[in-house]
Amino acid sequence: MRRIERCAPALAAAMAALLAGCMLGPDYQRPAIEVPAQFRGAATQANAVANASDTAWWRQFGDPKLDALVDEGLRSNDDLVAAAARFDRYYGVLGTTRAPLFPQLGADAAGSRTRASEQTISPAPATNPYNAVQATLLASWEIDLFGRTRRLSEAAAADLQGSEAFRRGTVLSLVAAVVTGYVRLLDLDRELEVTRETLRIRQDALTLFEKRFKGGVVSEVEVSQARSDYATALRNIPLLEQSIAELENALCLLLGRNPGPIARGGPLSALTAPAVPAGLPSDLLDRRPDILQAEQALVAANARIGAAKAAYFPSISLTGAFGQSSRSLSDLWGGAARVWTYGADISVPIFTAGAIAGQVRSAEAAQREALAQYRKSVQTAFGETENALSGIVTSRKALDAQKLAVSSLDRYLRLAWRRYEGGYTSYLEVTDAERNLFTARIQLAQSEGEVLLQSIALYKALGGGWVDIAVKEAPQPQR
Repeated sequence: MRRIERCAPALAAAMAALLAGCMLGPDYQRPAIEVPAQFRGAATQANAVANASDTAWWRQFGDPKLDALVDEGLRSNDDLVAAAARFDRYYGVLGTTRAPLFPQLGADAAGSRTRASEQTISPAPATNPYNAVQATLLASWEIDLFGRTRRLSEAAAADLQGSEAFRRGTVLSLVAAVVTGYVRLLDLDRELEVTRETLRIRQDALTLFEKRFKGGVVSEVEVSQARSDYATALRNIPLLEQSIAELENALCLLLGRNPGPIARGGPLSALTAPAVPAGLPSDLLDRRPDILQAEQALVAANARIGAAKAAYFPSISLTGAFGQSSRSLSDLWGGAARVWTYGADISVPIFTAGAIAGQVRSAEAAQREALAQYRKSVQTAFGETENALSGIVTSRKALDAQKLAVSSLDRYLRLAWRRYEGGYTSYLEVTDAERNLFTARIQLAQSEGEVLLQSIALYKALGGGWVDIAVKEAPQPQR
């Protein structure tokens, strides 16, 4: 009998360990996703660089001002500060969630002085009023028999990993947004430059025609036409200046500073497009922060199914207390003042009116929703990458065609002036040629910017190791 009594605690511990290995609910497995063998546009990228997506690609533009803006944004952007705080919040939730897996210890101390009524039925204490002093060590442990706490901890860990993926995704979006905004700013600068050049040309033409009109060489129709062209160019300048100011203010917001001007380096034409990175569609599953975040949301939803199902089964809690209690502080630590208690509490659901079943259905539905969102994020990533790859090819072709158009229209304008000066045509032909050339030059600036923007879109779509480089410069969690 004594041997059995001595072995009882060990047997109980072994039984608890055995039961603790039981976890309800499905274990997570990455869903099967149909992944194309390669991107359609990948074969056309003859100058692809295998590891280009693992470098600080924005430095390949060759503009120190742009590099400084990206560094400033990574240091000061408020969204990055918030993302780091979000990670710390989920880190705290994980610690709180998994704490019940371990025994909880606490202490309690109390003291009081009481006077009992001497008119009650029970005799009053011999010493009245009297003191009461107590010090107690408390212990409790809820045995995780069916894995509820472990499933909730698994979900909390997935939420934590998802918050880190969200932080990395914020870094990716910020860098892409800063570089995109800078390229568009240089594009608008170039459009404003072209418009001002055109305004000077039209102003010279208007001055010339006004003099010729006074000399009776040209008609008022030609003067009115020249004045209309001048006014149109004049109107476009403040509109472009307003667009530039708005874009500068938007960039300042990304940089975490008050609205104001943005320093530029060279012109748009001086920027060098980054090398086209190579990659397989399957790489996106582990490189894109938004996909990783969606997958961690799926992991968490999957784990919460098991936590919900565990509510069907009993829960067992062990409690104990050991301490000292006496009527005076001097007698508190004597052997006669010792008090202790221990016990177990078993809670079994019998009738919950469908509450547990509703929780399980809700958890399973949340898992299906997260699965659909995960698949959508993967397909979105494939689509964005395909679009960027094809966009690089088509934008370069469009740029070459636009350069040819500008060259042809420039010659056409010179010929039109010769024909007009020679009396072979009206001034309308010159006006038409000049308008077409102005539009073509604006479109050329936009085409140059579009080539760069497609490169930015591709690096954003692929994700990659460059995010690791940028994350190091961003605000870090405080855990």
